[in-house]
Amino acid sequence: MMTLKKTATLRTRTGIIKRDTTETQIALKLVIDGQGLYKITTGIRFFDHMLELFTRHGGFDLTLKCTGDLDIDQHHTVEDVGIALGEAFHKALGDKKGIMRAGYFVMAMDETLAVAAVDLSGRVSYVVDDKVKVRLVGDFQSELLADFFDGFARGAKANVHVKTMYGRSNHHKIEAIFKAFARALRGACSRDERMREMLPSTKGLL
Repeated sequence: MMTLKKTATLRTRTGIIKRDTTETQIALKLVIDGQGLYKITTGIRFFDHMLELFTRHGGFDLTLKCTGDLDIDQHHTVEDVGIALGEAFHKALGDKKGIMRAGYFVMAMDETLAVAAVDLSGRVSYVVDDKVKVRLVGDFQSELLADFFDGFARGAKANVHVKTMYGRSNHHKIEAIFKAFARALRGACSRDERMREMLPSTKGLL
């Protein structure tokens, strides 16, 4: 006689965020356990490209449309997208039971090497050391990279550290950071079967 073995159905980890301010209007849908599919429009093409490769390397699915006051500056768009994306991860992860919580990755990008570390700790902190010395990379204001990760850390309630170790191309420096960040975050969000009913903290709260 054959008996059917019960298997637990894993919750689809999805975060949907709608954020409307006088500066930006954002509609975002994230699926953590995705296939690297994306449809992204922010009005800043280099930023779109970084978010696209972040999605692909993280194995996430991301639909994002942001309409921002780019006639003034890129700041509001970049920071608010970071906040909304962080909020989507925070929402999708729910009570965070059974996740690895922390992740890191070292990414080689041709002549450039970057490292990222993420802790979904419930505490907010970020450090960015990109070694980019030019004002623009493509159409992207490079100083705003820090504002993106600041926004993400606040939205996700996470620690985020990213650093370019060395490199020549400014494009590669930022791209390597986004790829490393994606893979570090993928590790932090991944499920640990042995700890599936446990919160990865001795405090009892994340």
